[in-house]
Amino acid sequence: MTLRVERITTRGDAVDGKAIYDLIIIGGGVNGVGIARDAAGRGLSVLLLEQSDLAGATSSASSKLIHGGLRYLEQSEFHLVRESLKEREVLWAAGPHIVHPLRFVLPVSAGMRPAWMLRAGLFLYDHIGERKRLAPTRTLHRGRDSALDPLRGHVRLAFEYSDCAVDDARLVVTNAIDARERGAEIVTGWRLSGAQRDDPVWRIEAQSSRGERRALRGRALINAAGPWVEEVLGKVGVLRHRTLRLVKGSHMVVPRLYAGSHAYTLQGADGRVMFAIPFEEEFTLIGTTDVPYDTDPAQARASAQEMDYLCRVIGEYMRVPVAPDQAVWRFAGVRPLYDDGSVSASTITRDYVFDIDAPRGAAPILSVFGGKLTTYRRLAEHALQELLPRLNVTGRPWTRTATLPGGDIPDMDIEAFIAAQTARYPFAAPQMIRRMCRAYGTRIERIISAAGAAALGEELAPQLYEAELEYLRAEEWARTAEDVLWRRSKLGLRLTPGMSERIDRWLSSAPAA
Repeated sequence: MTLRVERITTRGDAVDGKAIYDLIIIGGGVNGVGIARDAAGRGLSVLLLEQSDLAGATSSASSKLIHGGLRYLEQSEFHLVRESLKEREVLWAAGPHIVHPLRFVLPVSAGMRPAWMLRAGLFLYDHIGERKRLAPTRTLHRGRDSALDPLRGHVRLAFEYSDCAVDDARLVVTNAIDARERGAEIVTGWRLSGAQRDDPVWRIEAQSSRGERRALRGRALINAAGPWVEEVLGKVGVLRHRTLRLVKGSHMVVPRLYAGSHAYTLQGADGRVMFAIPFEEEFTLIGTTDVPYDTDPAQARASAQEMDYLCRVIGEYMRVPVAPDQAVWRFAGVRPLYDDGSVSASTITRDYVFDIDAPRGAAPILSVFGGKLTTYRRLAEHALQELLPRLNVTGRPWTRTATLPGGDIPDMDIEAFIAAQTARYPFAAPQMIRRMCRAYGTRIERIISAAGAAALGEELAPQLYEAELEYLRAEEWARTAEDVLWRRSKLGLRLTPGMSERIDRWLSSAPAA
């Protein structure tokens, strides 16, 4: 994607005849795009630079949950849990096409946390987060509740509670779309190569994946580079005041292990918690691990030891065992956590911390340490609350009640919406309509029309037509088959020979954006 400096529209003056952005954001993960969206909605001029693809690292390698983090109550992370719980229903209302409620079964097992402790924690979980629409906790018994049937016979009692599932990569992309439509520039394939202060602005150098270079100006920098946050601080010549700790989390996806729509929260013998979650209709997502990590985040891979661990915990609870060779997809992401001094990787805080470097009269830089998918919107509000007074800019928070692109679904009833679209487009396969409604919400009409099947163009892969690829290329920054198959969708799970290469050829032959 070409970075066109001349397209900048700003509120400020110019430096050497070149326009100045209010904010230049480094990093196109969920925190970066969340801040870009919020800032653009307040009228600021914003440029976001992402070195690869939106959600290309940590933000597409999560457990795909919007949740409070039940286990964090044990670590006295009450502020984090409360904020996360409050965000569940906010994000569900903002994007009911990509966020949906999910009921979790938490088994009571001998030698693990006792029933009274679990029930007390769930009582707190139900009441500290302003739950309104999500169902409360209830007790399940063997022989009475079918949700226990997939579990081994030693589990006689369990608790069922609510959280939400999310398509993590699409959450990032929809925020980026909203930011762009409010005036932000979102540029992928460009990285920060250097920066220096020229009071009161930052002069930065950016370089594309094709070797192009541009000089840019910004009144403030936001370092939302995730696992690369310390690397960015080094490039801009700012000493870090916080410490980053990298933790790898790995997942595996297997053919569906059980019937029903429940997810399962399982505790390993080492005290760690993992999930088994219904995924993409035909599969089960299993994860996650917590492993200290100290090499290149871009090279993170799910190890054999991690896969064995996930399979072992599943085998301790589920009637149907799992072996590593059953995985149709395995992925790993590196979480950039704020180092709070915890000995165990699984007990490091998931809360976020800001590192602000703003000498008097000099352009500020705000760096984000830590955070979790669920709290990205509040993180964005807090970042701007810290930064805007330093820029003498005002602007009220607005995202709490705003829908994301495609999220304006009547009464948040996604099933009724899917049924209506299936009837509206009878020439298309119902499973394709369902997938597209879940991905694009009301914006499905920008891809598929009543003109009929011919308007979809050629089917380049099962249920993937040229019309959708064109939309993804033109509107969602998709440049490669990987972008399409594993982030904009999960069609890669149904990969057929030659499918990826065919999509790459189509994308490379299309006109440049």
